[in-house]
Amino acid sequence: MLINGDWVLCDDGIERPVIYGEVLSGDGSWRLTELLVDIGADRTILSANVFESLNLSAREPDEPIGGVGGIVESVVTATQIRLTCDDASKVMFRGEFAACVEYESLDMSVLGRDIMKHFAVIVDQPDDKIALLRERHSYHITKK
Repeated sequence: MLINGDWVLCDDGIERPVIYGEVLSGDGSWRLTELLVDIGADRTILSANVFESLNLSAREPDEPIGGVGGIVESVVTATQIRLTCDDASKVMFRGEFAACVEYESLDMSVLGRDIMKHFAVIVDQPDDKIALLRERHSYHITKK
């Protein structure tokens, strides 16, 4: 299984590693979503603008979400996230995901280790490569 991503130039002029995913909305449609590959994030978090567009029910979180900027206001919502493999097959993750409720809290949704733990994760800016690998795909580090 191979899921490719891209280095995306963001509004602040910095390129960031992104995997494109889809999140299931309340009306049953799928919303294309950029997911920042953040190997330091414990869990996947939806940005406020993505969460608002999904029209999903939510509940108060069991634990707060925090980062460099401190604790942010958040909710938890049950939905599905699917990622597309290089052969066009889909891999699905069902569960409860955190979502920010304030727009200034998070510019882009985050792909966290709750999903990435199922893959070998490659974040290689010099070679312009972002990839999630599993099963039939692997990588080798060699000395040049």
